[in-house]
Amino acid sequence: MATSSRLRRLLKTDKPSESGNAEAKVDELSRDVLQLAEMGYEQDMTRKFSMWSVLGSGFSLTNSWFAISAALATGINSGGPVLLIYGIILCCVMSIGVGITLSELASAMPNAGGQYFWTNELAPRRIANFASYITGWFAWAGAVFTSAAVAQGAGSAVVGCWQLTHPDLVIKPWMPLVAYELINLFAFFFNCYGRTLPKVAAVALYTSLISFIVIFTTVPARAPTFQTARFVFVQFENNTGWSQGGIAFIVGLINTNWAFACLDCATHLAEEVPRPSRVIPIAIMSTVAIGFVTAWAFSISMMFSIQSFDLIYGSPTLVPLLELFHQALGNTAGAVALEALVIATGILCLVSSHTWQSRLLWSFARDRGIFLYSLFSKVDPVLEVPLYAHIFSCFLVALVGLISYGSTAAFGSFPSAMPVAASNMNYVCVVYGILVLIIAIDWLFRARKSFRDVRARREDRFERAAALNQAEIEMQNMKQGTVLRKNTQPESTTEGEVDKSLDSGHDHLKGV
Repeated sequence: MATSSRLRRLLKTDKPSESGNAEAKVDELSRDVLQLAEMGYEQDMTRKFSMWSVLGSGFSLTNSWFAISAALATGINSGGPVLLIYGIILCCVMSIGVGITLSELASAMPNAGGQYFWTNELAPRRIANFASYITGWFAWAGAVFTSAAVAQGAGSAVVGCWQLTHPDLVIKPWMPLVAYELINLFAFFFNCYGRTLPKVAAVALYTSLISFIVIFTTVPARAPTFQTARFVFVQFENNTGWSQGGIAFIVGLINTNWAFACLDCATHLAEEVPRPSRVIPIAIMSTVAIGFVTAWAFSISMMFSIQSFDLIYGSPTLVPLLELFHQALGNTAGAVALEALVIATGILCLVSSHTWQSRLLWSFARDRGIFLYSLFSKVDPVLEVPLYAHIFSCFLVALVGLISYGSTAAFGSFPSAMPVAASNMNYVCVVYGILVLIIAIDWLFRARKSFRDVRARREDRFERAAALNQAEIEMQNMKQGTVLRKNTQPESTTEGEVDKSLDSGHDHLKGV
C-alpha cells in the first residue's frame, strides 16, 4: 500500500514509500527527532539530504583542486611547485586531525550549530556562554568571507577569459567586482528552494570531479614540453619580496590550507539528513580523502605542464591557471573551455558556501546569538529553507565584495607580497576589528542576558524529550494497529484510514 501524503509529511521526506519501508522510516525519524529534542531543539528542517548529497555539499565547498587553482598566484610566488607539492601533504595531515575531531563531535552531538553548540556543551561553565557566543559569530563571519573569496575567484576567472579573447583589454578594478556581484546574485537563487538542494549538491560533486578529470588529463596531454622533476619537487621560488624563504613559504600555505578549508560544512546539515551520527563523519573524512587525491594530482599535473613561469606570474589575464592552460594547449578556445569548467565548479562551490553560511546564521539565531534572532531563526514552511538568514548572509557577501575594489589581497590572511601598499593591503583585519566591536556591544547590551545557554536548553530538552517519547509510544501503537487491520481486513485499509490513524502521533510531533 502506498504511503499517504500525511505520512510523508510526518516522516519529513519527499519520497513515497511502501508500507514496510514506511515503518522503518518512522523508527528512523523517531530516533533522529528524539536525539535533537534531547539537545533542546525542534525538527524545523526537512531531512531531505542523503549521504551522497551531504558529501556533495561538503566536498563542493572544500573543493580542494579548485581551491588550489583559485589561489595559484599566491602559491607559485611563495615557494613555487615545492610549496604546492609538500604544502598539500602538510595541510592534509593536519586536516585529518581536524576531520577526526569534527567527526567525533558530530557523531556524538549531531547539531546544525556545530562548533558553537559543542563549545557551549563542553567548555567550562564559567566561560561556556561567552566562548560559545564568539565561536558562533566568528564561524558565521568566516563563512561569509569564504563566500566572498569564492565569488572573487570565479569573477576574476570570468574577466580573465574575456581578456584572453580580447588581448587589447586592460583589466580595471571594477571589472572583477561587477563579475563578483553578478555571480553572487546568480548563486543566491539556488538556495531559495530547499527541495532542490540535494540534487544541486550532487550535481556540484559530479561537476567538480568531471572537471578535474578533464583538466588533469588534457593539459599534460597537450603540453608541448614538460618541466623537470627537479623543478616540480625541489625548486623553491620566492617572488614575494619577503627576504626570508621560511616566511614566504608560510605565506604561501594560504593556498594549500584553503584546499582543506570548510570541513565543517557537513556538520551544519546534521538536521537535514537521516542518521546524521553516521552520515556526517563519513562525509567529512571522504572530503579529506577526495580532496587530497584531487589537489595533489592536480598540482603535479599542472606544475609539470608549465611552459613559462614568468609569463604565468605576469599574465595580463591576472589568472595564472588560465595562462597555464593557454601555454599548454596553444590556443585560446581550448584555454577558455577548460577555464569554463573551473568557473562552473566555482559557482557551484559558492552555492554550497551559501548553504553553509545560511545554516550557521539560522542555527545561531535559534539560541538568540544574534540581533533580529526571531527573524533569522525562521524556516520558510513552503520553501523549506531559512530564507531570511540566507538573504542577509548573501547581502553581506555583496558588501564585502566592495573591499576587493581597493585591494587585490583583500581576502588573504595577510599581504602575500612586500612592500605593502594600499593596492595589496589585506583589509580583513579591519573588517574583523569592526566585527569584534559589534560582538562586544551586542554581548554587553543584549546577548549576555538573552543568549540561550545549556541550562535553558536542558529545560527545553526535558519537555521535548518527554513529548517525543509519548509520540513514539503512540506511533508504535499506531503501527501495531495498522498491522492488525491489515491482517484481518486487508481489502478495507485505505489511505484515508492510514491518515486517520496517524493523526494522534502527528499531533504530538507537531506540538513538540
